[in-house]
Amino acid sequence: MTVHMPDLRRIGIVGMGYVGLTLAAAMARKGFEVHGVDTDPVVLESLSRGKPHIFEPGVTETFTELINKNIFISRELPEGGVDAAIICVSTPVDERTHEPRLKNLAAAAEHVADRCAPTTLVVVRSTVPVGASREVVLPPLLEKWGSARLVMAPERTIQGQALRELVELPQVVGGLDEESRELGIHLFARLAAQVVPVSTVETAELVKLTNNCHTDVIYSFGNEVAMLTERLGLDPLEVIRATNLDYPRPDIAKPGYVGGGCLSKDPYIMVTSGERNGYVPKLIAAARSLNEETPVHVAHKIVELMNGTKTLLVLGWAYKGHPPTDDMRGTPIASMMPVFTEAGIRVLGHDPLVLPRVIREYGGEPVTLAEGFQSAEAVLVITDHPDYKVLDIDGLLRSGTVRVVYDSWRILDADKITGRGVHYAALGYEVSA
Repeated sequence: MTVHMPDLRRIGIVGMGYVGLTLAAAMARKGFEVHGVDTDPVVLESLSRGKPHIFEPGVTETFTELINKNIFISRELPEGGVDAAIICVSTPVDERTHEPRLKNLAAAAEHVADRCAPTTLVVVRSTVPVGASREVVLPPLLEKWGSARLVMAPERTIQGQALRELVELPQVVGGLDEESRELGIHLFARLAAQVVPVSTVETAELVKLTNNCHTDVIYSFGNEVAMLTERLGLDPLEVIRATNLDYPRPDIAKPGYVGGGCLSKDPYIMVTSGERNGYVPKLIAAARSLNEETPVHVAHKIVELMNGTKTLLVLGWAYKGHPPTDDMRGTPIASMMPVFTEAGIRVLGHDPLVLPRVIREYGGEPVTLAEGFQSAEAVLVITDHPDYKVLDIDGLLRSGTVRVVYDSWRILDADKITGRGVHYAALGYEVSA
């Protein structure tokens, strides 16, 4: 089938969260006319001034240069519609039931149907349960237009590298039909070096879930090893290094916290997709459970190690430190704080990117590094942010009251810490002073 390829230069992106924001910057760099849409007045005001509300390398520079040139921000798609409307809204899961909440997806589809026409290529970029593009997005389009061009093209970038990965990683495109798929290929071929066509929108939906759930499982195995070494009195990093060295099978991941906007919810979306079709993905559910238990386990360990002392300095409040981010979605501190609160522990907080007001919102007291080390009896390093890797830990411990350091990612010099008479611990590992 030969499909006439329209220009597809005028692009609407509905949802200016992390996915939409980075895609807008990447497409604008490629010369597209980008119309970003959001309902949050704070986000709209900030972006309209060229000031992104989310930290991501290169995005601020792009918006500063291109806002009101080929990036335009509004509450609605422009009059006359767009050549392609890309839906990037959030699809959270219910905190209690873990069921996906798709009201944002439905609202975005209704808006596209109202503002655009059957000639518009509609792209689902949000992570959704298998079947949601067809069951949630397609009906309002067909109701208003009678026919629709629809593709699913999942976002698969990592924070801190999004603008590079958007053009370097293969873009998966699944279409409602051949015409839709060919249009999707045409659009994303102008953004990325490689496009991977798949047969259906459902296939593309499952590709995204498979990517992220596999990552969650990989990380959970490292955490499983750490839970064992903690009980056996062994070093998990020594075990993992020896396991991996020059061995041809897949590498074992280091133990660590697993959060973020994707890995903290996508396994539940995958489980839901399975359950609705008569199968419970057991491995995925177990991996997510273990990764969510890990920070809670660490928090209880910290309380035990503090042995009745009451002031803890937490370094790293975002969900990860490398590549650096200020993203708090799925942050370990959220599940740790109830444990600390119950134990009556005062929590001081520091993060190179997370704002002081956000630290306060999560129950911490923002401090400088010097203030924190001077006041705390224990230090918990949650993220492997580059700034923490180069801490003068010997100097910071010299005049303070710290007696315990829990170095989650093993980025500090354990010998220097124990040399100061300070107890050193990490995931699955412990060394007395």
